[in-house]
Amino acid sequence: MKMKKIAPLALSALLLGTVSVAAEQPDSKEVTQEVQHQSTFNQTTGKITSIASFGASMMYTIEDEENPFQFIVSDSTIVLDKKGKPVELKEGNTVTIYVYANQPMILIYPPRYNPAVVIVGEEEDPDFVKVGTFDKNFVSEDNQLKLNFSEHTLIVNANGLEVPKDEVTKQNAIVFYGPATFSIPAQTTPSKVVVFPKYEDQLVEEIPETEETETNAAAKIDAIIGKDFYEVKGKKMVPLRKVSEALGYKVESTAKGAILSKGVPSYTITRGEKAYGYNKSLRQFEVAPALLEYGKTYVEYNFALELLK
Repeated sequence: MKMKKIAPLALSALLLGTVSVAAEQPDSKEVTQEVQHQSTFNQTTGKITSIASFGASMMYTIEDEENPFQFIVSDSTIVLDKKGKPVELKEGNTVTIYVYANQPMILIYPPRYNPAVVIVGEEEDPDFVKVGTFDKNFVSEDNQLKLNFSEHTLIVNANGLEVPKDEVTKQNAIVFYGPATFSIPAQTTPSKVVVFPKYEDQLVEEIPETEETETNAAAKIDAIIGKDFYEVKGKKMVPLRKVSEALGYKVESTAKGAILSKGVPSYTITRGEKAYGYNKSLRQFEVAPALLEYGKTYVEYNFALELLK
């Protein structure tokens, strides 16, 4: 499936998808007239050539001669492969980013985007992805794809929780599918659908809060752990469950670690692995979580500070 690329300085003006309607003319003959529909998302594809920190987020650079650009991945960005599985972005990955068409952007070169969705995978992969909105008949906004659900179709929200198929028509949807018919619209039975809030639903008024200073945060963690800590490879390691529960997180034990949840935030920790999950993204420890006492997993002190943010 050939992907469309975004014109660097005309992102918000890009219009995708047309339909034909009949228009009455003075001579009573039928002619066709194009009506354009504003797509919810614009998309562009490229290969990651470099990665850098960008405040609390990460910035990825695509150095394509025809279409160079940069994009920012934050905690709210959904990053998946073409089968709908969370994946860590690396240099050399081919990615397709999906940016809200009505989202403001700064006019710089190369353009810098803040995508809602990043999909990792080559264009020639046999799996397909569609990102956009669907009507009550589960037809995409560009009239190119109709969804026929089966009992095997997995429908989840951005946090991985299963939701009813009606949510597909109420929110944005990332559709993962394989073969489709040659009809218009093409019809397919998706293997997985991930729904997430529409752009306007995410625009909430920010309520000023008193930020936790580093000193206060450290004092709070120190009061929780007392003398219950170890030093491993120069890093202070603290008890995961004790700290998490004291800060109001629900802790569910897994075979090799734990899942922490507190409303929307969700962390997946695995002993012996430096990578850990935060919602639908991946982050890194410098020292992997470890079982330093019987039945007690210890993590880096800085992770405890992160739980306070």
